[in-house]
Amino acid sequence: MHTDTTSNDAIGACLVHSRTIAVPGFSANPERPSHQVAAYMQQQGYRIVPVNPGLDGQTLLGELVYPDLLTAGQAHTIDIVDCFRQASFMPELVQQAIQIAARCLWMQSCIVHHPAAATAREAGLLVVMDLCLKIEHRKRFSQC
Repeated sequence: MHTDTTSNDAIGACLVHSRTIAVPGFSANPERPSHQVAAYMQQQGYRIVPVNPGLDGQTLLGELVYPDLLTAGQAHTIDIVDCFRQASFMPELVQQAIQIAARCLWMQSCIVHHPAAATAREAGLLVVMDLCLKIEHRKRFSQC
């Protein structure tokens, strides 16, 4: 497990104060983790902004799919960028997250890119690596 120097309290605070989550790498397939995590977070009251160039213009989970993070950021104020893309895409996603003034860059389980994380941190973003947003939300807010 890789996180930056922020504490779990910072993650919890981010989840409490965030309303909108962009999901680069979103899949239309309900069996894929990106779809499942997005659906769960939506059920918890968050606005989901799907990002996938191959699905651009479709409506999935009741939301318009955007081709890239910059386009999504023009239409919505994005709090969390929940990345389901390979680590090699992280430098580009970090630059886009900075441009749209996101507050948190979240790299899902098994996604680690230290240089991109450092760039995001230097720009003031909370960075989470190699953790699942759904699992972390459940740990903090589940009634079970």
